[in-house]
Amino acid sequence: MLDHCSISHKGGVVLWSRSFTPAASHTAASSASPVNSLVREALIEGRSSDGKYEKDGYAVKWTFVNDLELIFVVAYQRILQLTYVEDLLNALKTLFIKLFQPFLTTFVASLHVTTTVKLSASTDTHSSWNFAKAFDGWDAVFDKLLRGLEDKAAQERRTRSGHVIRPMVEVTPPEEDINIVPSQSSDNVLDQEQIARNVQALKNRLRGRGGPPGRRGRGRADVENGRDSLPGSDSETPSKSKRKAKAQRKWGDEAPTESDMASLDFSYDSSTSDSHIAPPVDLSALVDNGSLGTRTQDGLYEVRDWEFAQSQGGKSADDVIAEVLKKSGQEPPKPSSGSLGALGSIFARLTGSKVLTEEDLKPVLEAMKQHLMKKNVAKEISDKICEDVGQSLVGKKVGGFQTTNSAVRQALANSITRILTPKTSTDLLLSIRTKLSAPVAASQQRQPYSITFVGVNGVGKSTNLSKVCFWLIQNGFRVLIAACDTFRSGAVEQLRVHVRNLGMLGVDGATNSKGRVELYERGYGKDAAGIAKEAISYARDNDFDVVLIDTAGRMQDNEPLMRALAKLVATNNPDKIIFVGEALVGNEAVDQLTKFDRALRDFSAASGGQERGIDGMLVTKWDTVDDKVGAALSMTYVTGQPIIFVGCGQTYTDLRQLRVGNVVQAILSD
Repeated sequence: MLDHCSISHKGGVVLWSRSFTPAASHTAASSASPVNSLVREALIEGRSSDGKYEKDGYAVKWTFVNDLELIFVVAYQRILQLTYVEDLLNALKTLFIKLFQPFLTTFVASLHVTTTVKLSASTDTHSSWNFAKAFDGWDAVFDKLLRGLEDKAAQERRTRSGHVIRPMVEVTPPEEDINIVPSQSSDNVLDQEQIARNVQALKNRLRGRGGPPGRRGRGRADVENGRDSLPGSDSETPSKSKRKAKAQRKWGDEAPTESDMASLDFSYDSSTSDSHIAPPVDLSALVDNGSLGTRTQDGLYEVRDWEFAQSQGGKSADDVIAEVLKKSGQEPPKPSSGSLGALGSIFARLTGSKVLTEEDLKPVLEAMKQHLMKKNVAKEISDKICEDVGQSLVGKKVGGFQTTNSAVRQALANSITRILTPKTSTDLLLSIRTKLSAPVAASQQRQPYSITFVGVNGVGKSTNLSKVCFWLIQNGFRVLIAACDTFRSGAVEQLRVHVRNLGMLGVDGATNSKGRVELYERGYGKDAAGIAKEAISYARDNDFDVVLIDTAGRMQDNEPLMRALAKLVATNNPDKIIFVGEALVGNEAVDQLTKFDRALRDFSAASGGQERGIDGMLVTKWDTVDDKVGAALSMTYVTGQPIIFVGCGQTYTDLRQLRVGNVVQAILSD
């Protein structure tokens, strides 16, 4: 049974609606209704474009009529799984337009006369237009249509039920047929006995005296019987059955001295006078002066923006597209037309003034989907973007090749921009300064700002954490790095080297800034959540401003490790949880982010803390993908959270901010 059905204009005017239960009527009128959530999250923010939306136990489906700017919405309880909703939406759209098209055309035209008329129509619609009189008789048409579809669905259910029950009765064998089932042949019995003997022989081999489990040799029973463990294996000589124990290597009677250990330490160059003193570090190799950020008028250090034109050797996207078209013998489009490069040839068939249909757009959208996937956009995200673009263009009237080209490009650019536009602030510096400047009670101490870096193995969490640390030091903050990767060998030593280098770099070239960065570590094999808690307490007692928490890499499907990470989050409640991912991944980015975010939310709430998910992303290896920047689109679409930084090199200055316009330009280029 349906809960709600409505027909609205995109400007917000409800032309007709029907609620089938009192609860549905109350819900539809509230601000938290699934229909209002649909408009806010799916239609405005572009979070869903497949014609179906789920919220608070309700399933909402919708369809558009673009030329009249109408939205047809049907809501029902998700558990019912109604099969006739698609047919109902299509029939509603067809009948409503057929019956009331003159009135609808006049109404829509009046909304676009002037801005004043549009505002008055949206604020005082009922006094200007009598929809009840205009749509007189529509309720009866709707009731008849709904009854017909419900009766048809019920008949189909009864038919399917009859087909299911009949074969179940027929396939039951008669009782007398059970007695004539052929018995197992003697060959099958022998095979089973042979298999049992082989399994027992394998167990004997694994328990044999010749060595540890799995080591090649004969089991005890086989040695005593003078035959091999497994049938068909090569026979061994009797001399090999008795193996001589390996002699223990003698290392000396006393423990090694410090001088002995120093002679075996090859960590540094042997030419230095003291092997325990690290040689001087080439500071120029740690900082790329060409990648240094800039100082604002307020003295703040900002990292550079990633620019697509620079990655293309100084050429803009339009220049690259023009070169591609020239090589293929085509005339380059004018800059104002906004070509899609190789996709432009598909628009050639859409000439003349016409209203775009689904058949017209089908080849264009398919080529667009392939283009997005070549840019490393995940397949399901490409599908949804193309569906969104198609829905916004069907019914639009265009004229000429350039107009069609511009309309499709603009629709695609709008969809990508809507997805990439952050819903929360990306100014991490402002967030840190706000917390540190907030007043605290006299009996309390100021809490440091804490950031936890999470992600899968090998994406570069520790390296990019150090880049963020350099950025914070340049802005005058004291930073404590917590070594909470207590599993990977060398993880603590890696951070120790970074802290040493960052301490020597200082601020604006000044040396001896060791007091600005410090490492908090407790070795390996310890509880990461406990180390993070101790580090935050240490930072609070020693006036550190920011705590950067480095965690061990883990796969998103490893539930025990994800529970341990959620425990760290629930115990310490960091201010930011940043997911570190690679720019090289496509579909894998969606799987990683979805499972990381869901596991953190579920397990952190189960651990007694508040539900926490991913707050932002840092994408590494950005310099390796050129214009294939679709991973940014996939990651932002999945979580709705912004990409705070991208890493694009090996030095501490190789950190960039990501601007929406540059990403859109790179994705639309060829």
